[in-house]
Amino acid sequence: MSIGRQKKIILGIDPGLADTGYGIISEEKGKITLLTCGSIKTPARVPLTKRLEIIARELKKIIKDYQPDRAGIEQLFFCNNAKTAIAVGQARGVALLIIGQYKIPLFEYTPLQVKQAVTGYGQADKKQIQQMVKLILNLETVPKPDDAADAVAIAICALNNSINRHLV
Repeated sequence: MSIGRQKKIILGIDPGLADTGYGIISEEKGKITLLTCGSIKTPARVPLTKRLEIIARELKKIIKDYQPDRAGIEQLFFCNNAKTAIAVGQARGVALLIIGQYKIPLFEYTPLQVKQAVTGYGQADKKQIQQMVKLILNLETVPKPDDAADAVAIAICALNNSINRHLV
């Protein structure tokens, strides 16, 4: 199959226990479109196992609805707060499991790689990334909440990676 002929659907995930951002983009003949984005929210008062079940259930719905060809997820980065890192790791693990169950090719990206793919600058701040996401997708406003915008940026990174590697 040649690049640009087939519609590609890419899932981006920004993992978190309280908020897991997701973004789905499509690319067909060079046109990139935002299909959906949002955040899977889990209440702090709910037991951990239930919170992880919510993330799993919602990711399954998103995958069933959009049937992505590939997924991108943010790698864990060094965090000063071990409790936060563990919580993010647990949510990330659930996302990895669900993606694996659906046999979706998965690619992991560091925050630096995402920044470079979206803005061309590895030290870009959150606002710069959000504005580039808006520009790349020709949107009227920046996707909200922030984790959704981050997930869309991860999806754009995964798309750029697939085009450069001719993988999708």
